[in-house]
Amino acid sequence: MLGVAPQSILTPSRTRRYVIKRDGRHQEMRFDKVTDRIVPLCAGLNPTYIDPSAIAQSVFKSIHSGIHTSELDEIASEKCAYNAFKHPDFSLLGGRLCISNLHKQTNPNYAEVIEKLYTYVHPKTGEPAPKVSKELYELVIAHPEDIQAMFDFERDYLFDFFGYQTLARSYLIRVDGEIVERPQMLVMRVALWLHGSNFERVKETYDLMSLHFFTHATPTLFNAGLPRPQGSSCFLVTMKEDSIEGIYDTLKTTALISKYAGGIGLSIHNVRASKSYIRGTQGHSNGIVPMLRVFNDSSRYVDQGGGKRKGSNAIYLEPWHADIEAFLDLKKNFGKEEFRARDLFYALWIPDLFMQRVEEDSDWPLFCPDEAPGLYNVWGDAFVELFERYEREGRARKTIPARVLFHKITESQVETGVPYILFKDAANRTSNQQHLGTIRSSNLCTEIIEYTASDEVAVCNLASVCLNKFVVVHEDGSTSYDHEGLVRVVRVIVRNLNIVIDKNFYPVEEARNSNMRHRPVGLGVQGFADAIAMMKWVFDGPEARAWNKEVFESIYYGAVCESIALAKVEGHYPSYPGSPASKGLLQFDLWGLSHSDLSGRYDWDAVKAEMKVHGLRNSLLTALMPTASTAQIFGNNEAFEPFTSNLYNRRVLAGEFPVINRHLIEELCEKGLWTQEARMVIMASGGSIQDVPTIPDEMKERYRTVWEIKQRSVVEMSRDRAPFICQSQSLNIHIPNPTEKQLESLHMMTWKSGLVTGMYYLRTRKEMAQKYTVDHRILAKVKKNSIATIEEEGEDDDFPETKDDETPQTYEDDECECCGA
Repeated sequence: MLGVAPQSILTPSRTRRYVIKRDGRHQEMRFDKVTDRIVPLCAGLNPTYIDPSAIAQSVFKSIHSGIHTSELDEIASEKCAYNAFKHPDFSLLGGRLCISNLHKQTNPNYAEVIEKLYTYVHPKTGEPAPKVSKELYELVIAHPEDIQAMFDFERDYLFDFFGYQTLARSYLIRVDGEIVERPQMLVMRVALWLHGSNFERVKETYDLMSLHFFTHATPTLFNAGLPRPQGSSCFLVTMKEDSIEGIYDTLKTTALISKYAGGIGLSIHNVRASKSYIRGTQGHSNGIVPMLRVFNDSSRYVDQGGGKRKGSNAIYLEPWHADIEAFLDLKKNFGKEEFRARDLFYALWIPDLFMQRVEEDSDWPLFCPDEAPGLYNVWGDAFVELFERYEREGRARKTIPARVLFHKITESQVETGVPYILFKDAANRTSNQQHLGTIRSSNLCTEIIEYTASDEVAVCNLASVCLNKFVVVHEDGSTSYDHEGLVRVVRVIVRNLNIVIDKNFYPVEEARNSNMRHRPVGLGVQGFADAIAMMKWVFDGPEARAWNKEVFESIYYGAVCESIALAKVEGHYPSYPGSPASKGLLQFDLWGLSHSDLSGRYDWDAVKAEMKVHGLRNSLLTALMPTASTAQIFGNNEAFEPFTSNLYNRRVLAGEFPVINRHLIEELCEKGLWTQEARMVIMASGGSIQDVPTIPDEMKERYRTVWEIKQRSVVEMSRDRAPFICQSQSLNIHIPNPTEKQLESLHMMTWKSGLVTGMYYLRTRKEMAQKYTVDHRILAKVKKNSIATIEEEGEDDDFPETKDDETPQTYEDDECECCGA
């Protein structure tokens, strides 16, 4: 790292500090060498804020004699990351230092790297343990020059510090603990797995992914090109039958799925309630709670991908089930441990009839599915007819006011953030799979809506397009949006996801059955808030709301067009006949939109005419998943959410580092408004800029956090885009200090709006670590000038004050990694 050592410097000096080079030699530690290391990596960064000499001086002061040169890069990158709150380029420089260090430690020859991975021998058993598939190995060895020519390793430098840290932690392949795969090699591995020797398609996918236009979901990045290429994110399982055999067969299924990095949604509506008669033994059932404790322990034991992520299962139950009240308590912090299963997530699959009874304040009967069979297998009028018949026949175990149960639901949500809320009738009414039978649940993250059966485990393969990449900034500073470019990239993604279905490794045969019959895919988004910020719009303002509808119409248009094009070549998916699409109905038709409600940008009549001839290759196309991990890799805001905070800490393995809203900070820097005083006020305000007196009101409106945006607006924007989402949306709700009354009003609103997912997580302020370390002298100065009144948090003994450090709010890094997007 620090240059070639003179031959005279071979042993450590007693008086001079030295570094240990990668070849083991010792070299005198020199300030100019540290500076020379940093200077080339600062190309294109803002020189007003990025001073290589100052960074080198900080690094030089922190290192000890005998340090390895690779550690110098790590120290320098962390120094930059710690200063990211001053300007976004610090985080980018930190990433460049990490990447440069990785490049020095790894082989750029892809064929040699693949050979090393394929011929790997387990160090303890001495047996072959290939880390990549034979197919990938043979492809690369057969075409080494063609593949090597496609690489552009400079694109690795596009990752900022946190993007690289996320890749290094879980994604890049290691050999004996050491990373051997560069980020570009990961992208190439995915492209080659998908397209094989079709190098035109390989390069197309490689270029778009490496330039951050889109990404496949985490399981695909984990497993593409590996011996077991399980690339699917989401699995929907239904309890096979209400018996010991059925329950434990289902448990095995969930364990096998979790082993290969899949997130699971499990419906248990058909499992009998506690105290139900068991005919075979003439005993009585213990109900769902002890059973779920078994699933809970299995989830803890069988994590995703062999230690890469925690195992995750969401359990779905309809609110007429007699064990519903115990179900709502399972994640609570208090109570007897034997009645808790806190590692699972919980969701309600709510029929319209329940919401109607809540609205009219009438009674709600609770049934055991063994004594009132079939309720989970019907929806709409058929459900109402069967439910009311059982009610008249006196089959209810118990009858309570619907509003009492509704209150218990919101009470649980305030304490635990769950259960998720999904609406059974809306899910079935707006699904292109509705002809298959009743859809019984969603997935772990509430965006996948697919049919399941005893011989079908529903599966979805995910990817997300980066909406911010299509913002065009013109020379005069004005902006426009490239819808045509978006459609082109969407078509590439759908083509790729369709291939994943065929090349995927399926943990259980029921998953293969489902995917081959229905061929669903899930195309989502990230960088939604980034695009709005780049366009300089208010998040819920009229321009952004109009664009919200237009951009999702463009995505749906591109997806449908490509699926028709695939059907021309490969034929329609097997279960296409009888579907709404086979009758000429697209998603917006199922939502009741007319042509006048659409943008007019696309000729949908021509699309439907072509679909009538060729059909679709995929039953489902769009689904808005969380993108916590992949958005962090690309440095984008997650999914379609507003910014949570403009300044906060993120805790990773390397330590705690500040994360900023780069759009805000760059704009403030341009205006000369990004001062120490402004930073302190934002820290003390939990990432809000509303109390910073020097920031113009127009900017304050544009950079409101999700806590300052009315959740009604968030719901309305979700409703506006819903006619172009053929599955659903992982709709988080953010309320700082929610009350049951607020939540009851919210759930009524989402139900009446027709949304399928009424609420994914309930996010509250109190669930987050409130850690502020600010200079209160500066805050006092701001107050003294009567500029703003700031509520200072972190004044007690749990949050000690330090006077010279600047440390914003802290968030855990592993939050919301559930379904693998």
